[in-house]
Amino acid sequence: MDKPAPLVQRFLSNIESAGNRLPDPTMIFLLLCAVILIISGLAAWLGVNAIHPVNGSSIEAVNLLNAEGLQKILTKAVTNFTGFAPVGTVLVAIMGIAVAEHSGLLSCVLTQTVLRAPARLMTFTVVLAGVLSSLAADTGYVVLIPLAAMIFLAAGRHPLAGIAAAFAGVSGGFSANLLIGPLDAILSGISTEAAALIDPSYQVSAAGNYYFIVVSTLVVAFAGTWVTERLIIPRLGDYTESSAGTGIPTLSESQRSGLKQVGVFTLAFLALLLLATVPESGVLRDTQTGSLLRSPFIGGIVVIISVYAAIAGWIFGRATKTFKQSRDFVLAMDKGMATMASYLVLMFFAAQFVNYFAWSQLGAIAAIKGAELLQFMSPDTPVLLVCFVLMAASINLLVGSASAKWALLAPIFVPMFLLAGISPEATQVAYRVGDSVTNIITPLMPYFGVVVAFTRQYDKDAGIGTLIAMMLPYSVAFLLLWSLLLIGWIIGDFPLGPGASVFIN
Repeated sequence: MDKPAPLVQRFLSNIESAGNRLPDPTMIFLLLCAVILIISGLAAWLGVNAIHPVNGSSIEAVNLLNAEGLQKILTKAVTNFTGFAPVGTVLVAIMGIAVAEHSGLLSCVLTQTVLRAPARLMTFTVVLAGVLSSLAADTGYVVLIPLAAMIFLAAGRHPLAGIAAAFAGVSGGFSANLLIGPLDAILSGISTEAAALIDPSYQVSAAGNYYFIVVSTLVVAFAGTWVTERLIIPRLGDYTESSAGTGIPTLSESQRSGLKQVGVFTLAFLALLLLATVPESGVLRDTQTGSLLRSPFIGGIVVIISVYAAIAGWIFGRATKTFKQSRDFVLAMDKGMATMASYLVLMFFAAQFVNYFAWSQLGAIAAIKGAELLQFMSPDTPVLLVCFVLMAASINLLVGSASAKWALLAPIFVPMFLLAGISPEATQVAYRVGDSVTNIITPLMPYFGVVVAFTRQYDKDAGIGTLIAMMLPYSVAFLLLWSLLLIGWIIGDFPLGPGASVFIN
């Protein structure tokens, strides 16, 4: 007679089963579009309304199922998509980063960063490199995680500890970084669209969370290091199957030369940026005020990063012969754009959903009613945002896509918190914390199976439960420390990014 599965295993199986029954994120938005249309008709028939707290005007639900509404749905479908803020910005960022990725530059930078780290900083460097790898799309998963296992094994440590440390950084620290990347562009674009339900002039910059994510990078790196050294390595014990190890990759002479050339270009690029931003008359400062807060530099930060990544990738590709002709440079961008096909399909229906929500006035009414409820309950801002972190972390166990979840949650919570005096940037940063911390313990995360496969190279009996048990301490530590950081940030009322505060009037 078979023994019953342990409680944890049954719980994880139930989560996986429930998640697998959910429709694809694109189908969810398609269904939500239909639901919004039906609710708009019912709400208009019932006379649902709210009083705008700023100008005192009455906001009434609009029926989208009448002739006028259907005409608007048909004629605005294309412009809803092409004008959706996350679409264009992200595609521009991806073009440049794709060149750096397909040239091999990002992979070599990750490898060199980990290999050159002092032995005493091995774990810290692996976690930190994992956090930074989120700029490189899949590179962190397919390069850094197996590389970390090899390096830990070569150092006489358990290779699974290397996998755990790298996975914690790559996926658990997904929302942290030292640089602004595609994720910042995606989330800020959706936040801007959501804030427009209350204030059409409000713009959320891609740099709106920059100060917070930089500090978060260090918090995640130190927390991941502590968990690895104090909890994971002692639990795993010694590793005896030395035959499972493979050789640590080394850089070729052409790759080393390419990295040096990229280093020189980087210094020159930074010098030009400083020349354009430091002087009061710098060309990338605001022409009216001379400020950097609402300047072409902040507004064009994603384009600047994309241009840098593209040129750096081209230099590296030419040095290593990865790019032998100009067509290779273009093909790299083509390949990067090809990976965005599913994202574009998702964004088409997300754009329709957001616009239907706005046209029907249901978003504004829900935000006002929710804000009135919050004022009645009078919760402290830290409590409110930490509750939102927990909600996002729970939803993340079942729905993996960061952009899909934010496109669903932002039109409700950004306007609601905005009316309660909490900035869209603060709501967005709370979402980012919750979205990251449970990535490493949900089997529904797309690369979870890949990491299980890496784990089985060193432990043939490893499975989903093995990996989740190993990663759960990281998830708890990240949730606690990141939430404490958020609370401290709110209490101190520190800026979240250039020109972005926690509270607004």
